Amino acid sequence: MSGTPSPRAFITGCAGISLTPDETDFLREAAPWGLILFRRNVDTPEQVAALVAAFRATVGRDDAPVLIDQEGGRVQRLGPPHWPVYPPADVFARRAEAGDIDGAAEAARLGGRLMAADLAALGINVDCVPCADLRLPEGHGIIGDRAYGSTPAQVARLARAAAQGLIEGGVLPVLKHIPGHGRARADSHLSLPVVETSRAELEATDFEPFRLLADLPLGMTAHVVYAAIDAERPATTSKRVIDEIIRGHIGFDGALMSDDLSMGALAGSLASRAEASFAAGCDLALHCNGRLDEMAEVASRSPVLAGEAARRCAAALGRLGAREEIAQDEARARFSDMIAAS
Repeated sequence: MSGTPSPRAFITGCAGISLTPDETDFLREAAPWGLILFRRNVDTPEQVAALVAAFRATVGRDDAPVLIDQEGGRVQRLGPPHWPVYPPADVFARRAEAGDIDGAAEAARLGGRLMAADLAALGINVDCVPCADLRLPEGHGIIGDRAYGSTPAQVARLARAAAQGLIEGGVLPVLKHIPGHGRARADSHLSLPVVETSRAELEATDFEPFRLLADLPLGMTAHVVYAAIDAERPATTSKRVIDEIIRGHIGFDGALMSDDLSMGALAGSLASRAEASFAAGCDLALHCNGRLDEMAEVASRSPVLAGEAARRCAAALGRLGAREEIAQDEARARFSDMIAAS
């Protein structure tokens, strides 16, 4: 669209089920790269589709990313009565651990494909899945049944299957929480977890699923301190973790967004949090709670997308190919049978 400003390097939320005049003015001026939706933004399919369309019309980009956390289980923003309930990742993990890794992977892929059908019908083109964190006994329950298992190979296999299903359905996956939240003993929504494990052990365990999934188009950082690498800063604001681990050891070259900057793990103003995430190497700042004053603060420190960040974001959107059609009723019945057998 002629005269449309270049997007700025942040993803924002909104407060309710439609854009307010103040939000519309903010979005038009600030030009965020994307919008993320939560349950507070969801009523009916028609309403969600209208909200998505209004956002894209306001920023003037038909391909502007609209994100949602639709994992299944505890983390599912779309649900009954308009959308089906999906199982948590643990259901696929248990099937794999019982000896049927191929069946578990196919179930995870089909679940992702069906979620993509739900999302694409609304215009949502990014799902914050898969969670590639390990399920570890010492870890906080914030991961728990969101994990695809406790071994890197199994987690990578099932997470890739879920991501594949999304991509087949025309929705981009987001690899999270890089480089690994599973060992954290605290919920980063509330406080800052510190992991004391050695770098060698982390590379062999927590970081390994992410290395095996490094080709995925989008990733989200962990608000976790890895003391053996950077004892002062969580991954989101640690240049050393992003350079040496995420871009280096893991080899992730996709577009990297912060986890939500309003979470309790981070300290300081929203402006300082945004600045620190960009200085560390994040391509995009994520802010989720829909509070307009905070949204403006993050926007004020978010640069126009340029350079490597712009290249990575364009490459991610370039992965949105033609959606493969499926017979949904048949696929949903087959998926239900797979879950019942798990």
